[in-house]
Amino acid sequence: MKPETNTQPRDEASVEKSLHRAMADPTFYPHAATRVERRDTHISTVFLTGEWVYKLKKPVSFGFLDFTTLEARQRFCRQEVELNRRLSRGIYEGVVSICRDESGRFFLGIEAGEASGTVVEYAVKMRQLPDGASLQVLLRQGKVLPRDLRELGHLLARFYEQSERRPEMEAFADPRVIAVNMEENFEQMEPFVDDVVPLEEYAFIREASRAFFRYHSGLFERRIREKRICDGHGDLRAEHIYFLDSSQRGGGGSIQIIDCIEFNDRFRYGDAASDLAFLVMDLDRLGFPELGRALVAGYVEEAADPGVHTVLDFYAAYRAVVRMKVACLATLETRDSASSVALKADALNYMRLAYRYAHLFSRPTLWVFCGLPASGKSVLAEALAEALSLLLLQSDRLRKEEGPSAEGPRVVPYDTGDYRLERRHRVYAHLLALAQDELKNGRSVVLDASYSRRRWRDEVRRLAADIDVNVIFVQCICPEETLRERLRLRAAAGSVSDARLQHLPALMRDFDPLDELPPDAHVRANTIGDVTEVLYSVFEEAYALRRMQIARRLEPWD
Repeated sequence: MKPETNTQPRDEASVEKSLHRAMADPTFYPHAATRVERRDTHISTVFLTGEWVYKLKKPVSFGFLDFTTLEARQRFCRQEVELNRRLSRGIYEGVVSICRDESGRFFLGIEAGEASGTVVEYAVKMRQLPDGASLQVLLRQGKVLPRDLRELGHLLARFYEQSERRPEMEAFADPRVIAVNMEENFEQMEPFVDDVVPLEEYAFIREASRAFFRYHSGLFERRIREKRICDGHGDLRAEHIYFLDSSQRGGGGSIQIIDCIEFNDRFRYGDAASDLAFLVMDLDRLGFPELGRALVAGYVEEAADPGVHTVLDFYAAYRAVVRMKVACLATLETRDSASSVALKADALNYMRLAYRYAHLFSRPTLWVFCGLPASGKSVLAEALAEALSLLLLQSDRLRKEEGPSAEGPRVVPYDTGDYRLERRHRVYAHLLALAQDELKNGRSVVLDASYSRRRWRDEVRRLAADIDVNVIFVQCICPEETLRERLRLRAAAGSVSDARLQHLPALMRDFDPLDELPPDAHVRANTIGDVTEVLYSVFEEAYALRRMQIARRLEPWD
């Protein structure tokens, strides 16, 4: 499917060629330019002069933009400057006019609309940034640290918080609108299936995406209610991000972000998660998934937005499909066989990324918060379930709902009454039965219980394997003195749990170590700190572990 383009009149095309020849000459510029380099994209022509860059918009028309008139090019040049100043400082100088005098000589005007002669074109004037300072180059050179990406996450969180928000922007994050856009991408990809990308993997991405909307549309609606919809960047890739002052690698040099989308508002409007996912996807493409995790962790810390994890993988897949589509469509525009081969390779790489993300967002996770009584597992489990909009199943509440024991008071000696071993077996079995119902419906679930015996943990892992879902055990730990203090407070204030200080020695004695758990299913959470900080730490570690589980599952395919 070939994008519609406007054919440029012959005289305008001739003027454009003459202008480009003039701008390739260093003497064209009113400042020093010992060497001029030209770079082209499908919508822009850029001239780099050493200190300054002049970016012209090509007089083209596609379905998503129209630069065919001089007026439109001027308007979008101004919009580019205004929008990009949000994430850069001292880079975008302004818009300049390019004029032609009666003799046919081209020259730069002072500012747009203030030049003599006939205005034939407009250009964005910006300071030239060193290629070696781009995130893409720094990654290849091994000069980027996780803390750099965490700092970038902080910056982006502040940008999204301060960016413009209007009620009409929320329409672009409506699940029905996203679904329509998603289906349009799949429709435009159809001619390339089997020829460029394999049918089986492509079909999985498509069906997993459709199922996500059937079962999880409420997640998108919650994001709207939480005011996470804003005017973002729209094209957040490593090549558009610069870390200046490279002598301070890891020391917080100036971060400059350029080249946001100015030509179509709907490409910028949406969930901050969608903008962030674009860069996460690009970091994965370049082979730096650990830096993507640091980026997300930094964003979550600054934005107080752990809920971003509910839609991040979906948006990453969506972005990868868009890039796959762009690469496929570009094969129709080239007649060079080497370029065609490279574009098809790009499309296949993006398809592989989308395939992996589709497994991540479509495969439920069984979260298990375990540990000694008063270790903080219930508080943490409740916080995670709230952040991710998940069903929370708690052994203490289930035990009460099943009815009290006939053996007397609630607080009884260890291993008697409601807490005798056979009763605990029944409660754990009931927990798994309820979790199984949720998991079979494609939804993740959170379990909150001590899981002190290995046999109970083995049953959880067996269920996860049988249903083919991820499983993450979050072991909540803290110093014994903290446990004792919390249990003393519990005795005074009351609690749904009947465990008390007198039970602690026996509980500690009978707690089987979690040494049977594989590394990619085990998170240790020290709950002595702030609950929010602990929760974010769990998210960061679990974010990596879920990807490890998917990678292990997809090893034969890779």
